[in-house]
Amino acid sequence: MPNLELYGTASCPFTSEMREWLEWKGREFTEYDVESDGQARERMNHLSRPPFTVPLLVEDGKVIQVGWEGRGCVVSGK
Repeated sequence: MPNLELYGTASCPFTSEMREWLEWKGREFTEYDVESDGQARERMNHLSRPPFTVPLLVEDGKVIQVGWEGRGCVVSGK
């Protein structure tokens, strides 16, 4: 089974929507809050380019989706 990671923030409603969609699809994933987890923010910075947008969905180390249905929240890369 692929390793699926969701990078987001607690304050971004689109992160919540993507999480709910993944749960509804029965997908197993690991979620990281890049506002409270500095190591996760660093990984996100290496995976994507500015402006850093969440939600960011990563499968087996490759970004497969940025944002949710064309919408997302921009977060600081710091």
